[in-house]
Amino acid sequence: MNEIEIIFKSIKDFFSGSMLKIALIPLIIVMIIFYILFFTAADFGISSLQEVAVASQNGQEVIIDETAPFYFVWMTYLIVFLFKYSFLSWIAGFLLYTIGTLFVLQVSVIFSIVVIGFLTPIILGNLHKKYYSHLKLEGFGTIFSSFWVLVKSFFMMVLLFIVLIPIYFIPVLNMIAFSFPLYYFFHKLLNFDVSSTILSKEQYEIIYEKESGAFRLRTLFLYFISMIPFAALFTSVFYIIYLGHAYFIKLDELNKIENN
Repeated sequence: MNEIEIIFKSIKDFFSGSMLKIALIPLIIVMIIFYILFFTAADFGISSLQEVAVASQNGQEVIIDETAPFYFVWMTYLIVFLFKYSFLSWIAGFLLYTIGTLFVLQVSVIFSIVVIGFLTPIILGNLHKKYYSHLKLEGFGTIFSSFWVLVKSFFMMVLLFIVLIPIYFIPVLNMIAFSFPLYYFFHKLLNFDVSSTILSKEQYEIIYEKESGAFRLRTLFLYFISMIPFAALFTSVFYIIYLGHAYFIKLDELNKIENN
């Protein structure tokens, strides 16, 4: 089965009734998380900072409350400085809205990938029962190993964000630099969730050693889909289905080679 056939087969499975019901779970959970974060941010004075930015941009006098929390005072001074002059105001506004949009998109992807990890066994179990019941599931993943991969990948992502800060100021390259850390997290978590549910450790090492490039391209393709605004909230189930088919097919091929 070639890659195009795998994609279309995955799309067909995604739009089945059972999978669409599962797809609603990460959507609802992440929307609730965003709802909580929105009101938490409002409590911390984000809306007030936005009012400061508008007032500074319009040349109005801004009175800074020195008794407010330190982060609010610092941010207020910074915003007043950036938005006081028209040239700086245009640049600051562009950067803030661009970075803010990217940040929200990336946070939605992170939450979706974490949530879908809990549903991976159910999704792959359905695929196994429907297409691959002749294959034995020997998943090597445990709660501890999943948690360790999550923590390790998250801290590596944060480290990459910090290391790549100088590149954020270089046009075009900054988009790549800003996306790479999240792709690293996206690939590590998604690939581990699927492979550790289907394969034994030995099977994974054999398959991934030969097919690592192909699986990176697959997760890169899925990452591009996730960059469509809020697509990851609903399509994360498709990611598991697509990678699941790919790993099941490679496991089937491996078993045939070993049996010959």
